[in-house]
Amino acid sequence: MSQDRVTPPPVTDERIHRIDDGSFTARNVCLVTGGGSGIGRATALVAAGNGLTVAATDVDEDGLHETVDRSEELDLEGTVEPIVGDLAEDEDLERIVDRAAELGDVKYLANVAGIQHIDPIDEFPMEAYDRIHRIMLRAPIYLSKLCIPHFRETADGTGCVGNMASVHGHYVTSDKVGYNVSKFGLRGLTQSIAAEGEGEIRSFSVSTGYVKTPLVTNQLEDTAQQRGISVEEVIEDVMLGQSRVTEMMEPVDVANLFAIGFSHLGRHLDGGDLLFDGGMTLTYQ
Repeated sequence: MSQDRVTPPPVTDERIHRIDDGSFTARNVCLVTGGGSGIGRATALVAAGNGLTVAATDVDEDGLHETVDRSEELDLEGTVEPIVGDLAEDEDLERIVDRAAELGDVKYLANVAGIQHIDPIDEFPMEAYDRIHRIMLRAPIYLSKLCIPHFRETADGTGCVGNMASVHGHYVTSDKVGYNVSKFGLRGLTQSIAAEGEGEIRSFSVSTGYVKTPLVTNQLEDTAQQRGISVEEVIEDVMLGQSRVTEMMEPVDVANLFAIGFSHLGRHLDGGDLLFDGGMTLTYQ
């Protein structure tokens, strides 16, 4: 029962929110990290469903191929091109952006990839912290650095970076210092891009509560063990305990927010954060 509550259904065509936007064409490329599963996969499918050419990257080659297969099953207007790479390696980041630029005009960057490690600060292994930092904060900064010049070379000289933040970029839960620090940092990156982009290079972040993803599923047992409670109690008390909407979002729900932020509907969304957390961080009882 617990696993069923956190396991998402596959993305379906009717769940993809489509937006009439002149920049959503096959000529323009949306680079999506973490494209092999979860929110990254859903974001790749939603972007392709809106007619964009998608450069989906992940260290998981099999996962990327499953994303491509799903895009073909749905017969989406845009295409998903897989690029295998490790976000912890600068050479891979450079290669990923170069490959994306070969597909068309790089105009959108969705920094979605994330990993998790659960331990209290005094026991937190620094090698785990370093890898979280490289994948979840340093890579988004470097990818933004590499993509912004491509944005300026597009037909209208504009582009947009969307960063997958979290309620953990607003407040924190215990035993996740690496994840917490990275999510707060992503909000800083978002605002920094806005500060320098002069309204032409935009940025935004998306902050959600717990979403039905492999990352969430994989931390259930560790969180339960760390807190000395059952998996069911983790779901009820930790993940949904403060939320007024007592169900988890699905990855496609989050992906649709990226599409809105990238589109003309997000024209005045610059440096801001889309907080879709069911009231988790803004209410208490």
